[in-house]
Amino acid sequence: MAVCGLVAAAGLAVCGLAGSALAAYPEKPISLIVGYAAGGGSDFIVRSLAPFIEKELGGSARVIVMNRPGAGGEIGFAAIADAAPDGYTLGLINSPNVVTIPIERHARFSLDRLDPLFNLVDDPGSFVVHKDSPFQSLADVATYAKANPNNVTVGTTGIGSDDHLAMLMFQRLTQTQLTHVPFPGSADAHRALLGRHIQLTSMNIGESARAREGDPIRILGVMTDQRSVQAPDVPTFKELGFDVKMSSLRGLAAPVGLPPDVRARLVEAIGKAVEHPEFQEIARKAYQPLRLLPSEPYAAELKAQEATFRAIWKETPWLK
Repeated sequence: MAVCGLVAAAGLAVCGLAGSALAAYPEKPISLIVGYAAGGGSDFIVRSLAPFIEKELGGSARVIVMNRPGAGGEIGFAAIADAAPDGYTLGLINSPNVVTIPIERHARFSLDRLDPLFNLVDDPGSFVVHKDSPFQSLADVATYAKANPNNVTVGTTGIGSDDHLAMLMFQRLTQTQLTHVPFPGSADAHRALLGRHIQLTSMNIGESARAREGDPIRILGVMTDQRSVQAPDVPTFKELGFDVKMSSLRGLAAPVGLPPDVRARLVEAIGKAVEHPEFQEIARKAYQPLRLLPSEPYAAELKAQEATFRAIWKETPWLK
């Protein structure tokens, strides 16, 4: 009986320690990786949300945003996938990049090594030119590009990104040949446009609508069925005769294998953080189109996108 009592007491002690460990989480700063340069829409939404996640985790929780730009997001996605699954490394994943990169090449990560926790944004694409550009419309771009193959330079966030795929869709639809110029992030592509180093950028409407508040740019069209709430004055590509639709999901993910209790704590904290009125107002003012999806529907959306883009790649690969 005494032995059994000792075993039972030891078991209670272990359970108590485990409970204390969870209660103490996080005991050190949480790194939140963004696979793009500082200043773009991906970076902005994460930096805006981080303080609210800290608040919901409570105690002395700290979330430190770390930029790992390059290779269309691959460097950042791989850093998330390769991290220890202990709840101290999370990151932003962007689609279609997170599903297209492993389709088009041997990547340093795969979708099944990432655990989608919560989607934040669904941001449609747009084409943007400098206000001094002779291109007043999408038709102007198509007409000039047809007469001058490879003379229209288009900045994007990398091969296989939504920006790049949108450019290719427009190119195929108009039977033109554009020149692709990849950048580490949308902020870099935008700076190149402002400096007139490129003629056009393919970027998300949340970013272009925010940028035009202070920068001399013109948004030629948005890649949605209906006009965007972020820029209701901007016509859709479809309205202008170009049936191009493209958008980017941006959400938080972790490496696969988080302890269930830690994962539940994180998902709960993120879920409460995104519903905070102050965060939603920040997103609204910054033209960030929120689409809040918990883990299961978010993962299902990514799997559906993966199937779609694999089918597209099989028919018309975007990288040769």
